[in-house]
Amino acid sequence: MDLSLYWKTIVDTLQDGVMVVDPKGRIVAVNPAAERMTGYSASELVGQTCRVLDCTGCKIIGKGAGANWCGLFAAGGVKTKRCTIANKDHRTMTIIKNAALLRDEKGRVIGAVETLKDMSEVVRQQEEIHALRRTLLLDEGYHGILGRSPVMQALFEMVENVGLTEAPVLIGGESGTGKELVARAIHEVSARRAKPFIKVNCAALNENLLESELFGHAKGAYTGADRARIGRFEAAHEGTIFLDEVGDIPLGIQVKLLRVLEEKEIERVGEHTPVKVDVRIISATHRNLEEQIDKGAFREDLFFRINVFPLTCPPLRSRPEDIPAIVQSFIRYNTKKTGKKILGLTPEAMERMVQYKWPGNVRELRNAIEYAFVLCPSGGIGVGHLPPKVVDSAPECPAAGPVLHGTEGDEKAALIKALRQTSGNQSETARLLGVSRITIWKRIKKYGIDLKREIYA
Repeated sequence: MDLSLYWKTIVDTLQDGVMVVDPKGRIVAVNPAAERMTGYSASELVGQTCRVLDCTGCKIIGKGAGANWCGLFAAGGVKTKRCTIANKDHRTMTIIKNAALLRDEKGRVIGAVETLKDMSEVVRQQEEIHALRRTLLLDEGYHGILGRSPVMQALFEMVENVGLTEAPVLIGGESGTGKELVARAIHEVSARRAKPFIKVNCAALNENLLESELFGHAKGAYTGADRARIGRFEAAHEGTIFLDEVGDIPLGIQVKLLRVLEEKEIERVGEHTPVKVDVRIISATHRNLEEQIDKGAFREDLFFRINVFPLTCPPLRSRPEDIPAIVQSFIRYNTKKTGKKILGLTPEAMERMVQYKWPGNVRELRNAIEYAFVLCPSGGIGVGHLPPKVVDSAPECPAAGPVLHGTEGDEKAALIKALRQTSGNQSETARLLGVSRITIWKRIKKYGIDLKREIYA
């Protein structure tokens, strides 16, 4: 018995989609699995070009047949290529595609056969695992950034999203909020993660030194330049350059930086030969650049080039619920560094830390823990071990107003009602109830109120 006569029955029983196209990309035949996968019937697909599936793995030329039609015929096949297609409902599906050319007895190309393996469920599971792993690791920090508060989780999500693009990012925020850590996180989740991450502190150098630092210089370009040197842009080729305090760049350098963004090339100081660079730019500043533009200190055209995707690092005072975790992280670090057996803060000391406004943000908190380690011999860090300004400036937590007096059930109901009135704004809720924001935060934790489910839903 010649089993080759039953090839169609065999193809029709395959779980992977099979599609046959002619040299001009017209679909000649599909199996039932391809119909189920795409949502199209065979009659809807046959006669259409393969463009109907909008496959991201296809390089369509469209100027004739065979190699003039698409990359599949030019390359002679496709092997295990991950791409996406659009089904009949315009939903994106991830697939693994293999393809081979079909030839007649004289070796002439008469078409191609493609197999499509649906990977959508696998991708969905991988995304769920990634999200779960990221949630579980938040206690240890997201790329070194600590915080489980809603504002920080929103920041982490934006970092993930912008990391998948090549868009220039401008990170704003007060000093000490962790702008460099955010920049590194963007680099580490991007496709450039294996390439260099180069930082330049633009506020630390004068105009001449900054120009040489950014773009490099030729030998003899200025007094003391006894050898040629590449700049930070060349060092960051195919990676990321982080321009910290970009608002402090002199106007003369801003012009040259704009050229780098527009033409993707630099010129070393003392040379006139353009050097191509492939660099992603992430900038950061604590200044209000729009005010700098009004003063004539920053170029508006450069601002729009670097501010494609703005991010803001929130100040520590806006997320007091993150302070205990950050404190414990610094305690673990200093315990390893000093060898002191310090386990944590006393409740009274932690209360002071949470109530303090932290004008210097996380950097100031880190210094406060180092100060406490100097004074505390072992055990728990008490109020007396904290810097005087933390102890003296922290306001006493006012007693809960009458609205929060009563049974636990009454307190919880009143709190939820107030949170809903303020759309979850804890500062506004505190003012409404006549208590401190810390009290509101503590009550939310005490009663296990899920803001996403009970307030924002």
